[in-house]
Amino acid sequence: MSNLSRVELPVVNESVAACCPPLDQRPLTAEEAERTAKMFKALGDPVRLRLFSLVASHAGGEACVCDISDVGVSQPTVSHHLKKLKEAGLLSSERRGTWVYYRVEPGAVAALSGAFANAAGAR
Repeated sequence: MSNLSRVELPVVNESVAACCPPLDQRPLTAEEAERTAKMFKALGDPVRLRLFSLVASHAGGEACVCDISDVGVSQPTVSHHLKKLKEAGLLSSERRGTWVYYRVEPGAVAALSGAFANAAGAR
């Protein structure tokens, strides 16, 4: 008998645009800076960063709000933070009956990390 289990990996949507070019390529336009700052600002709050991490690391690539709401703040505050993450383009959601399921937007992490991809090794 095998101890291997099957894990389904999420499909990454190749058409997702990066938030901005790598920082060492050229200066950001005002629109790129606005979009990128919105994403980083959303992740700048410790509760939001923790919620984002909980969703991103959850089995199956999505998490029910009922499974991630224990972050030390009230349920309305959790909902507020999840809304901010959605508005920043980092999460998407789907209502299934009573519960809402969240998933990381395809390409969101790659888009943000791409901004620093070459800049870190350039010096």
